[in-house]
Amino acid sequence: MEKLNFVKNGVLRLPPGFRFHPTDEELIVQYLKRKVQSFPLPASIISEVEVCKHDPWELPGDCEQERFFFSTKEVKYPNGNRSNRATLSGYWKATGLDKQIITSKNNQVVGMKKTLVFYRGKPPNGSRTDWIMHEYRLASQQPKNPTQGTENWVICRIFLKKRGSNANKKDEDKGGEIIGNISDCKSVETKPIFYDFMAANKKRRTDLNLMPVSTSSGSSGITDEACSCDEHEENSSNLDDVSNLRKKQLP
Repeated sequence: MEKLNFVKNGVLRLPPGFRFHPTDEELIVQYLKRKVQSFPLPASIISEVEVCKHDPWELPGDCEQERFFFSTKEVKYPNGNRSNRATLSGYWKATGLDKQIITSKNNQVVGMKKTLVFYRGKPPNGSRTDWIMHEYRLASQQPKNPTQGTENWVICRIFLKKRGSNANKKDEDKGGEIIGNISDCKSVETKPIFYDFMAANKKRRTDLNLMPVSTSSGSSGITDEACSCDEHEENSSNLDDVSNLRKKQLP
C-alpha cells in the first residue's frame, strides 16, 4: 500500500475538495490500532504532537477546524495510572463517562472515547473555556514496545465549540417562557367591577351639606330650581315680544 503523506510541518494539507471526517470506529481500527501495532496507516494524515505540552490554540492547524493528533499519555505520578493533562495556561478536565466504541459488524468493543474540557488557570479554580477534546484509546491494554518505552498512544480530536446554536436555543426558550406568561395572564378569569355612583353622590352631598329639598311633586330642590330658571326665561322672552308688537302699532 502506497503511503500518502498529507501532513507538512504538523499541518494537514488535503487536496481541494477533500475533507477528513472519520468515524469513531475508523479512528480506532484504521488509525490508532495500526499505529500501536506499527502497521502502515491508510494515509499519513494525523501528525504526532504532545498535546498536553501545548495550549489548544497553539497546536498546529486551523483553530476554526477540528484537528486530529497522535499523542502519548503522560503519567502524573510514577506509581499511578492517572494522566497528566496540565498545559502552560491551564488543564484538561474530563467530563461525563467514557463512551464505548463498538464495531458496526460484530458489535465488538474496540475502543473508548473520553470527553475533556479545557480550563484556564490552576485547579480547582480554573475558568471553563469552549475548547473540547475527544481522547480515543484502545479497549485492550497496549503492548509495550521496546522502541517506544512505556508510552501509550491515543488519538486526540480537538475543536472549538460554537455557541451560536446554544444561544439561539436559549433565546427560544426565553421567548417561550414570555409567551407562556402572556398566555397564563390571558387565561386568568376577570370579574366585572361595579361602582355605586349613587352612593358616591350621596356621600359627596353629605360632605358639602347639600341635602335634597323635598317638594310636593317629589322632585329635588335642584330640579325645581332648574325649572324655575326655564320659566323665568320663557316669561321674559314673551314680554319682549309684546313690547316689540306695541312699538310697531304706534304711529
